[in-house]
Amino acid sequence: MRLAAALLFWCAAASAQLPSWSGGPTPALSLSDLDGKQHTLDAYRGKVVLINFWATWCEPCKVEMPSIERLRQSLADRPFAVLAVNLAEPDSRVRRFVQEARLGFPVLMDRDTATARAWKARLLPATYVVGPDGRIRYSYIGELDWSREPVRKQIAELLPR
Repeated sequence: MRLAAALLFWCAAASAQLPSWSGGPTPALSLSDLDGKQHTLDAYRGKVVLINFWATWCEPCKVEMPSIERLRQSLADRPFAVLAVNLAEPDSRVRRFVQEARLGFPVLMDRDTATARAWKARLLPATYVVGPDGRIRYSYIGELDWSREPVRKQIAELLPR
């Protein structure tokens, strides 16, 4: 019985499409990265932006990070960006994870979790795909292989031509 349930779950996850966002307007985002550089969502206008809320204590978060990096690399020549928002962890722990995972995208520090609350990121990982117009188009709660072709294609369709 457990095997059947696991197989059903795996099949559903493997065919997962990104659900369209219906949660209202896009909240503001203005946070510093690990080097102290300020990032605002407005500065990314004209690009598709994947915003991932995560923490090092969250196993599914850590598991999906390499796929986010692969997605970023596959769209490196396009107007696409990734912003990973860490929830209230020490810089040293986050920095160590980023180095070990060899992530090439900015990691922003949500020190008081106010940004996560504004984005309604109650469960981790929580990921939002923002279109070039600055509006959230898709959201996904839980672990996902972001480099899978159907997911990559869905995101690529938002990219300006």
